[in-house]
This record gives sequence, C-alpha cells and structure tokens, in this order.
Amino acid sequence: MKNDYEKRNLLNILLIISLTQLFFFSCESSPQPTGPLFLPQGFESTVFVDEISETTRHITVSSGGTVYTKFKKTSEEGALAAMKDIDEDGKADEVIKFANDTLIKGYGYATAARIYKGYLYFSSELAVYRYKLDPDQMVPKGELETVVIDDHPHGMHEHIGKPIAFDDKGNLYVPFGAPSNSCQNPKRTPLKAGMDPCPQLKDHGGIWVFDAEKLNQTQAEGKKFATGIRNIVGLDWNTHDQSLYAVVHGRDDLFRLWPDRYNAWESALLPSEEFIHIEEGDDFGWPYCYYDQIQKKRVLSPEYGGDKNTNGRCAEYKDPIMGFPGHWAPNDLVFYQGDVFPEYYKNGAFIAFHGSTNRAPYPQSGYFIGFIPFKNGKPTGDFNVFADGFAQVDPIINVRDAVYRPMGIAFSPNGTMYIGDTEKGRIWSVRFTGDKSKFGKADLAKMEARKQLSHIRTPDFKKDNLSDTNISEGQQLYNKYCMACHQSDGKGASGRFPPLNKTDWVIGNKERLVHLMLNGMEDPIEVNGENYNGIMPQHSFLKDNEIAEVLSYIRTHFGNTSNSISTEEVTKYRITNSKKNKP
Repeated sequence: MKNDYEKRNLLNILLIISLTQLFFFSCESSPQPTGPLFLPQGFESTVFVDEISETTRHITVSSGGTVYTKFKKTSEEGALAAMKDIDEDGKADEVIKFANDTLIKGYGYATAARIYKGYLYFSSELAVYRYKLDPDQMVPKGELETVVIDDHPHGMHEHIGKPIAFDDKGNLYVPFGAPSNSCQNPKRTPLKAGMDPCPQLKDHGGIWVFDAEKLNQTQAEGKKFATGIRNIVGLDWNTHDQSLYAVVHGRDDLFRLWPDRYNAWESALLPSEEFIHIEEGDDFGWPYCYYDQIQKKRVLSPEYGGDKNTNGRCAEYKDPIMGFPGHWAPNDLVFYQGDVFPEYYKNGAFIAFHGSTNRAPYPQSGYFIGFIPFKNGKPTGDFNVFADGFAQVDPIINVRDAVYRPMGIAFSPNGTMYIGDTEKGRIWSVRFTGDKSKFGKADLAKMEARKQLSHIRTPDFKKDNLSDTNISEGQQLYNKYCMACHQSDGKGASGRFPPLNKTDWVIGNKERLVHLMLNGMEDPIEVNGENYNGIMPQHSFLKDNEIAEVLSYIRTHFGNTSNSISTEEVTKYRITNSKKNKP
C-alpha cells in the first residue's frame, strides 16, 4: 500500500511539474490578454488603460503629460478622451471623455491626434478640428474650431482618412486619399483597364499643405504638395532633417482583379506598403505603377498594361526609401526625438502595423510595432520588431481572431511611449528601465527571432496555404470575390467590412441582396449595431448562376440557415435592378 501511495504521490508531483512547465511555455509563446508585450531587452510595458468602449485610433501627449486619444467610434460621451498618470506608475489614474460637439462630422474614421502651438488637433474623415488646451485642465475648455474641410462628395470615396503633420514654418500637411483602388470605372472590376490619364489625381491621391492656424479652409485654399499617393494613414514631420515622411497603403486585389497574371501568393505579398520621403512636387506613381519590394523596383500596374515585371513609365516616379510586405496596414508613423530610450533609437522611425485583412488563403500578417533605425536621413538597415504580442494568436487566420491591433503611437516628455489598440480600446505604456550604455544587438535578438512567426515572415507558397480544395462552387466564388473583406469565417473586419452572419442584409429580402451584389455599396452601413465604412464593389460582371451560388453559400453558412437563391431568381432581380433600387 505504501509503495502504491508513494507511486501515486510521485506521479502527482510529476504531473504538477509538467503542467507548470506547459503554463510557462504557453505564456512565453502566446501571451495572455493581461500579460506584457514582447519588447527588446530592457523595456517594460504596463496596461495604461485596459479598455475604452469607443476604442481608440491615434494618440498624442501634451507637455504636461496628459494623454489624448481620438476614438474609433464617437459616443454620447464624446469623440476624445484625456488621460493622465498622476503617480507615474505607468497606469492612468483619471480618464475623462469629452468632445461631444455636434459639429464633429463623420463616422469615426479618425486618423489624427497632434498637439501644435497649444492646440489639440484631431480629425474625422471629413475635417480637421482643434481645441485650445488649458495648461491647468486636462479637458480643453474652448470652443471646437474647424481648420480644414473636405468638401468633396463622399459617396465614391474609399480612402478618406485625414492624418496630419506640422512643419516649423506654420504649415499643416493633409492627405486626400485616392477615391478608388486603381482608378477603374466601375471600381474593382476584374480585367478592367484604368482611366488614363486618371482624373481622380486632380483632387485626390496626394498631399495638400495649408496654413496651420487659419480656420475653415477648403482644399481649394490649400496647395498640392505631392501626388501619386494612394492612401496615407501614418504621416510625420521629422524635425531632425526637417522633412515630411509617410507610410502608404498599397493597392489591393491583384489576384481577384487579374487572375490571368497573379496568383494568391503574389496577391498576399504585393504590392509593397511604402515608406516614403516627400519633397514638394514629388510624384509616387499611383495608379499607373506600384512598388514591388521583392524585385525592389516600381512596376507597371495591370490596369495600365503591366505584366508584373515591366517598368515602363514607372521610371519617372519616385521610389520609397523602404518597402514593406503587402497589406501590413501601416497606420501610424512617429520619429523618436527623445533621450530616454537607448541611443540606437534616436531619430529613428516607429511604425504601427495595424495588420492585414486580405491575405487569405494565407495567414494575416502585420499586427506589430516596427522600428527603422535612421542615420543622415536614411534607414540604416532592415526593420526591427519593437513590440509584438498584440494579436495573441499565430497564425492569424481571420482578422477578428486578433485580440488587439496596434494603431496609435505617442511619446510623453518623461520618455514614456504609448501604444493604442483599435479592437478593445486598450492603451499600453512602455518604458526603458535597462542600462542605456550597454544596450546593443544582443538586446534585440529575441525580437529578431519573432520574424519567423507566420504573422511576420514571408509565407511558404504551399505549406502556409490555408485553403481547402474540396469545396463547393459557391465557396470557391466566395473565396475569390468576398473572403478578402468578409474573411473566411464571415465575421468581417471591425469598422470596415460588416459580418455576414445573422444579419437581415444577408438572410432577409432576396431581391435587396441581389441588387446589393449587382450594384455594390459606397455609403456607410450599420450592421448588428456597429457602423462600417468599407466599400462594397459591384459584381454585375458575374453570371446569374454564379451570383446564385455565392449568395446561396452565404445564406446557408456562417450560422445562417436561410433558403438558397436560384439562378431564375437572380435573372428576375437583375431585370428589376437599377441604381435607384440600390439599398
């Protein structure tokens, strides 16, 4: 009996040891939601604010240490929050929501938060605003002022963010993003040539410069500074070399639109997300060309006769200073000018890669904070992974699998770095607590190893392909035309592409659904209580039987149990369809 007891006791001890080892291994390989971020040696992170229900986008910090963030979703409590770490323990002691002014227009696609000459500047997709800051109060007390107004019609506008930057001469830089993917009409139509010349470049696809302190300016009162830029969300003025920089979202849908020239692997990796240095008069080539970071050159877009390799007219356009893999979504750019971090980071660039939505059938990629060391105004090497662990899963199959997605970056006067998340509204504070004099390559080693994870490394053409070959025609069509936005699980992407599960838009009126498929939708939409502002392209080029197959698929999957749609019904509804019937 004693031997049996001792054996059981020994087995229990071994079991406890094994579970303990497994726990620590799991924490190291996949951090828990309450755990720290992965950072270089000597850095520590703290959850500054655990959750802001409206969720966050960009962040800025006042000279007095008040942290301001622009919400992703405006609520009755306001469009911004002011937060402060009074006892300097890395956590916010007070959070005050404000700015519920009815003059703030837009649907929450905010892409700016900057402080300039005592004012808090921020944006919606329709305007740039400001509040006068009170040095004795966290919340501004003055009236809301409008600085720049986007007075264009917005029904056809895809890239409508308004990031901002200020130089030292009183200028305010504001991008007006391209209103399409690649200047096609109709937009995002397979095998459709682009308009040449592209008329959209007259008022869009570039950066305009304004007087930073003049109110109620329209685009006509600004001056075009640079052109050929599809979509900027991260923009910053580098005070070290007195220059403007941006990170650019490249075009989408190479495989969906041009399956005769691109495969899904190429479409997942291309084109590059560009890091550009911008001087007055620059032209970066959109929509005629894109940058291929694998070949390290600009190539002609397929809409303009490109074959993946031809340079053609692209030789006349300016190249980026660095090209990142496609669809990483660089959504903030901040040059570090402080003295608290090790010297290695001085004058370098931090970039928030919000993460891809459209890399299927390969894993989604990005979802980390990168750093690019600079010297004499140029990158001195490849990007570093500075902060990781936001998604908390790897591989990331669907965008909503990611627990957090990094968006905003800001630095306080005391050297604290703040990183904001768009999915739950968490904000982290990051501090360097190590020895600056001893910081070197060894301290970066564990972060360099994280480049081998599937959300950062280049996917293997075969091994990383997550698609199932034994699927119905409806799913094949869904995977080709719908999955990039609505994801393989049909849950979409927060704020951009709505879910397809258990919504009346899908399981309700058949005629409305067919018309939606034929016409697309370019206006904001509310689905299951959440607003979405992504563009739904028209699919009138599909045959009636193909529309029936794909719509029947979504009506009977993703938790939906509605009846299917027949080819005859699609034929009937195509006849009743008109632009006037557009939902």
